[in-house]
Amino acid sequence: MRDVHAGQSMIRAALAAPYLERDEEHALAVSWKENRDQEAMHKIATAHMRLVISMAAKFRNFGLPMNDLIQEGHVGLLEAAARFEPDRDVRFSTYATWWIRASMQDYILRNWSIVRGGTSSAQKALFFNLRRLRAKLWSNQEDFSESAMHQEIALAVGVNVKDVAVMDARLSGSDTSLNSPVSDSESPGSDRIDFLKSEEPLPDEQVGIMIDNERRTQWIKSALAKLNAREMQIIQERRLSDDGATLESLGSSLGISKERVRQIESRALQKLKCALEKDSPAITSI
Repeated sequence: MRDVHAGQSMIRAALAAPYLERDEEHALAVSWKENRDQEAMHKIATAHMRLVISMAAKFRNFGLPMNDLIQEGHVGLLEAAARFEPDRDVRFSTYATWWIRASMQDYILRNWSIVRGGTSSAQKALFFNLRRLRAKLWSNQEDFSESAMHQEIALAVGVNVKDVAVMDARLSGSDTSLNSPVSDSESPGSDRIDFLKSEEPLPDEQVGIMIDNERRTQWIKSALAKLNAREMQIIQERRLSDDGATLESLGSSLGISKERVRQIESRALQKLKCALEKDSPAITSI
């Protein structure tokens, strides 16, 4: 509700704002550029809110709230006001048009569908021009086939035919919730999500995996307890750490040769293997 009121307030303020003459607009832009005069930038933005409303009306066919489009356009307008260079021989409205349109288009692409579309300039051009180009082609040639139409649009926009076909399918349909009921007399009371195949193990399989993991963990803890302090240190640093210490580094820290480290590691692994085979016959190697 707050967003609706904010949008309505912007519309009222836009209709009441006076137009700016070229000299006045330039003076305000200079005041903002050189002195960071917030009031000057506010006057420039307010005077051009009619431009925002006019452009929002062009995008209303995408099914998004008009007030939201206006507020997004207002963000683009403020960005344009902050970046405007008054020394360039161009009216602010001409400069701001690009920023307003870009802000609205980004908002539409983010919110038109829960499935994100392409974000490249060509994909954006396809999204916003496909319907217009399609209608133009149909009006010019009534016997235009679907594939021929896609080829013409792909050539005009600069994308491949597959992209046109995919975008056309998206724009022709709407998002469907997985929680919506299935219109099937054989499956009363079922939702679409009930028919999605899960790659996860079944509940009883998950429980079995959890029990097996806990059992293996306990076997390994019992086997490690049979090692002495030096063997435990070498196994932990060589086998149970992410980095895996080298024989040289361990030999240096323990004050022994790397060959002696290798011998102790080999003996420790053999002790672990024997302990695991004794406690858990299913495990035959480490």
